[in-house]
Amino acid sequence: MAILADEGTKVIIQGITGRVGSAQAKLMLDYGTRIVAGVTPGRGGQEVHGIPVYDSVEEALKEHEADASVVFVPASAARDSVFEAIECGLRLVVVVTERIPIHDAMRMKALADAKGAVLIGPNTPGIITPGRTKLGIMPGNLYRRGDIGIVARSATLAYEIAANLTEAGMGQSTCLGIGGDRVTGITFVDALRLFEEDEETRGVVLVGEIGRRVEEEAADYIREGFGKPVLAFIAGREAIPGKRMGHAGAIIEGGKGTAESKIEALRRAGAAVIDRPSEVVEVARDLFR
Repeated sequence: MAILADEGTKVIIQGITGRVGSAQAKLMLDYGTRIVAGVTPGRGGQEVHGIPVYDSVEEALKEHEADASVVFVPASAARDSVFEAIECGLRLVVVVTERIPIHDAMRMKALADAKGAVLIGPNTPGIITPGRTKLGIMPGNLYRRGDIGIVARSATLAYEIAANLTEAGMGQSTCLGIGGDRVTGITFVDALRLFEEDEETRGVVLVGEIGRRVEEEAADYIREGFGKPVLAFIAGREAIPGKRMGHAGAIIEGGKGTAESKIEALRRAGAAVIDRPSEVVEVARDLFR
């Protein structure tokens, strides 16, 4: 098993004819992802890397079965693209696009929730089930198949932690980024629920940062009886209150969302919290054995 995506997942790429969409589609194909179609309005009838392109998701689904979409369209078109994918019945939508207006993100999340779809992002590197499939922009060479789940807000920190684990021979079941914006679809709690149900996941690494309260919510969920060990890292200990640090969601406001408050909550919940990514292997060896 895996969570959300595996080698059987059939994928549509929205925005496939763009520079980023085309380049990332090729990398996904090379990794083994089953991309069945691309969508770019006005470009129907073309091909990208041998993938047929359609003017709409609806047209693509008339010719191909699909489960998921990866969205690489500009921020101004992202809401409509996500709505189209969800309204056409796709169960998983991965939104890599950054700088989506917060009200658009809220509407995207509301529609996904109402339709029973899973929305990853926006502003996410996506999801990878090592050795089986990847939907997004993660460097596939950093991962190896195994039994440690990773869920993160920061893509680069998740890459570093995955690379450290991989180098030490500790593989991963599924790794995903929930997204760095203030409003995202899937949350840490959602991911923990999925990992808890996954027989292939032995334990979870949670990579958080300042801003929002999703880490504290995850701590509450862990404390209530999460059945697998959790190792956590929280970035942003030296962040200045009121100053955005990298992600739109990484800002401390009114004394809330600090690294210290998140670390304390996770430790009280029983998670092992490391001070730097380089410590992940040593702690994971003991925690996940």
